[in-house]
Amino acid sequence: MGSLNDKLVISDLSKGYKEKEVLKSVSFTVKDGEFLSILGPSGCGKTTLLRLLIGLLKPDSGIVVKDGVDITNAAPDKRGMGIVFQNYALFENMNVLGNVEYALKINKQTRTGARDTARRMLAAVGLSDYERSMPKNLSGGQQQRVAIARTLALQPDVILFDEPMSALDVATRLSMRQELKKLQASFGTTMIYVTHDQEEAFALSDRIMIMDRGQISQIDTPVNICEEPANDYVKTFVLDNLRAKIDSLSRYAPGLRK
Repeated sequence: MGSLNDKLVISDLSKGYKEKEVLKSVSFTVKDGEFLSILGPSGCGKTTLLRLLIGLLKPDSGIVVKDGVDITNAAPDKRGMGIVFQNYALFENMNVLGNVEYALKINKQTRTGARDTARRMLAAVGLSDYERSMPKNLSGGQQQRVAIARTLALQPDVILFDEPMSALDVATRLSMRQELKKLQASFGTTMIYVTHDQEEAFALSDRIMIMDRGQISQIDTPVNICEEPANDYVKTFVLDNLRAKIDSLSRYAPGLRK
């Protein structure tokens, strides 16, 4: 059983493909309004976990509970969650406004006022002036904002992000980090963010869940992970990599080195 402010409670979640077990009895909770990053290298199971949470995959065993309700076998559109993919998945034949309002218009419950809702979400991500633009004419950062606005328009109380900034340049990534934190503060949405970038996880997260070969190595605040890494893997994969990045940067900006 979780506490009253637990948005998600995941218990003993496992998933395998053929003879390979990708997730091995993973258990954790996500607090209401929390920004949790799932950090790990390619192949550690983080994207599989995300797809299990949203309902695109079915677990071999285990339970997913949201707001006290078992949603393990619920359809993706019945979970009150949204997802932002790495490749944005925008409709190239629709303009920005059309992309954001599309899902609202095909649902009878949200059809009325769909355009007004879409415009409010575009304003929230700073794209009011781009309603009529086509995706191909937008920068990567702008396309990502459209994808986020489209997800926000459906008013999910949990948003999942699958490496959403991996294709963006450094300056755009830094800008998008700030935008995400502003949006979270504004909407109070619980956010779960999959990444392989240590710096990104530490910059964004209330807590970080570090994964290794289908299991959780540590889940804690950034400060606690730095001060008390759970094992050698966390120390090597997270802390040593962060220090290496800082050392590399400090060659060009000596003030970064303490």
